[in-house]
Amino acid sequence: MKKMNSIFIVDDDPITVFGIKKMLKPITDCSDVQIFQNGKEALEKIKERMGGILPDVIFLDINMPILDGWGFLDELISLNIQQPITINVITSSIDPLDLEKWQFYKARCPHTLNFRNKPIFKIELADLGYINVAS
Repeated sequence: MKKMNSIFIVDDDPITVFGIKKMLKPITDCSDVQIFQNGKEALEKIKERMGGILPDVIFLDINMPILDGWGFLDELISLNIQQPITINVITSSIDPLDLEKWQFYKARCPHTLNFRNKPIFKIELADLGYINVAS
């Protein structure tokens, strides 16, 4: 079981949030799992925590109100955070342009950026930063 300081789930779908939380319980020890309905809320929390405990892992939906996953990534990259974060972009989209966008962000992002399609049936080791995912 991997000990983690903090995990953020940024998704407006309560079923996905419930599933991710349930899948995390047997594989990680983390008492700080934060849920956000949109990217703006999550970014505000990250800015509050700058210099403190930032998330080790983020599960990030692409399609959300207010600030979507791509906008979140733009803002996060501009924060110049030195601590490595494993970010799991999750989507129910079947649009090939979303995969292209992920590749664009993966090349620019200083953090590990994984791509997962919904529904998620299992949290993989790479989703928690155990290993890098080959692209």
